[in-house]
Amino acid sequence: MPAAFLKRAAALSKCLFHDYFMTQVKVSVCRICYNEVNNGEGALYRLKQTTKGGIMKTPETMEQDDSNMTVGGFVADDYRTAGVFEKYGIDFCCGGKITLSDACREKEIDTATILAEIRAAKEEPQERSQNYGSWGLPFLADYIVNTHHGYLNENTRQIAVYANKIAEVHGSHHPEVIEIARIFDRIAIDMEAHLHEEEEVLFPAIKRIDAARKEGSEPDGGDLKVLKECLEKLHQDHDAIGDAVHSIRDLSHRYAIPEDACNTFVVTYRKLKEFEDDLHKHVHLENNILFPKAARL
Repeated sequence: MPAAFLKRAAALSKCLFHDYFMTQVKVSVCRICYNEVNNGEGALYRLKQTTKGGIMKTPETMEQDDSNMTVGGFVADDYRTAGVFEKYGIDFCCGGKITLSDACREKEIDTATILAEIRAAKEEPQERSQNYGSWGLPFLADYIVNTHHGYLNENTRQIAVYANKIAEVHGSHHPEVIEIARIFDRIAIDMEAHLHEEEEVLFPAIKRIDAARKEGSEPDGGDLKVLKECLEKLHQDHDAIGDAVHSIRDLSHRYAIPEDACNTFVVTYRKLKEFEDDLHKHVHLENNILFPKAARL
């Protein structure tokens, strides 16, 4: 029998085997999904087809992978999950580098429970404006300046005035407000320098490096040095400011209003809570999205 004929026959046999094998795989996957629905275990849940080794993952291995993901990573991938972490008092901004399993262990929360809530949050409608991870670096930097830096410029000094006012009036009966005023004064001073460095040094460098990469040219060496140095320093600033804000939260018993509080006292605590909420999102956008993407430029 001619060698060419044998070679063509072998190739045809291989193709037929491949087609049959792929058909069986598709049928198997359909059966898995069908059985899951009929067993009452929910709709077709997210299936990651393979690992790097080419092995199909089960729901159990997927849950284990998710528990080893960082808290900040969840929120960076999908901001809708932020509400879940806020509900359980898990810091996803300054403390976002901790894994979900470690965070649950610290808070004594069942990991499976919080993963179920995360999956439910991801099924809620998402506003396009919240898909921060898909934004380009220049646009994200401008958004941070216009939204969060704008908020701080408008409110920080006024909150400091309020805090010192209630410390003066109520400090004898509520000594914690004296410490709160002292801490916030320090935050206000540090924040002013922090915002200036981002707006005048880091963000312009990021924009120039990003533009050079898009043009296919080599970024300026000075900008790359500035980027590296600023990222390290600003991460440290975030940690320090985050710790200070958390100290205020603890001193105020999570901004609980005393029975003898005056209107200024009430306004001050509400503004401090607002300040913390804005800071969480602000630092999240930088620590978990902007800074990592900039570091990869």
